[in-house]
Amino acid sequence: MQAIRSILVVLEPDRPEGLALKRAKLIAGVTQSHLHLLICDRKGNHADYLSDLADSLKDEGYSVSTQQNWLDNQHQTIIAAQQSEGCGLVIKQHVPDNPLKKALLTPDDWKLLRYCPGPVLMVKTDKTWTGGNILAAVDVGNSDGEHRTLHATIVSHGYDIASLAHGTLHVISAHPSPMLSAADPTFQLKETIEARYRDECRAFQAEYDISDERLHIEEGPADVLIPHIAHKLEAGVTVIGTVARSGLSGALIGNTAEVVLDALESDVLVLKPEAIIAHLEELVAQR
Repeated sequence: MQAIRSILVVLEPDRPEGLALKRAKLIAGVTQSHLHLLICDRKGNHADYLSDLADSLKDEGYSVSTQQNWLDNQHQTIIAAQQSEGCGLVIKQHVPDNPLKKALLTPDDWKLLRYCPGPVLMVKTDKTWTGGNILAAVDVGNSDGEHRTLHATIVSHGYDIASLAHGTLHVISAHPSPMLSAADPTFQLKETIEARYRDECRAFQAEYDISDERLHIEEGPADVLIPHIAHKLEAGVTVIGTVARSGLSGALIGNTAEVVLDALESDVLVLKPEAIIAHLEELVAQR
């Protein structure tokens, strides 16, 4: 998070509360990042609005550039700007689609999470981050190299956010229910499963000073437990990650991130491993 030098802020003039910009200013105030403001619209002319907003932000001491653009759809417009401007973070306000529309069409915000090569912060509330709880969600049941690297990235970003907001970092990992038929005896008892998961967390607990009380190892599906713990903690931000599925594109986001996006009451930061980022950058370059 501290290494981010440029932030892409997706502005939507019909949503005057400006939640995405509010978060961007908080992060840029600490990291000294440049703010690139983007309006995705092919019809209206927002030049005056962007100019006035940029002038106001510059008066406050921010480095700012602006852009209005439209490609085939919103998520492609955002990704093209993220790539051309070299932005290390995309910030966008998220408003859930209605259930019927979501059942028929893949929400555009889901597509942004799937295909954007960089981290995406979906802002859902105007709740202050300052002094609050930050939740990092990891799947330590998967301990291959790619997952280990992703876990470290998730916890590191959670730690950075907690530091800039003077908040407290918590970590959650959901584990499966015991199965007497499991080949590995560890997974036959709840106690041994939980012990295994806690062992997997020791390294980043030590590195980021996360006490056992702030490590939540819970039994159940991640897409239920993550929103439950985030609600219980009144988390300001939940940090989650995704690893590629095998199959068609090899770069689709896991279902958990999509499902919890609407279920969570906090802002949501979605991260990807380097291998997926490189693959997605190649796909974007081919368009």
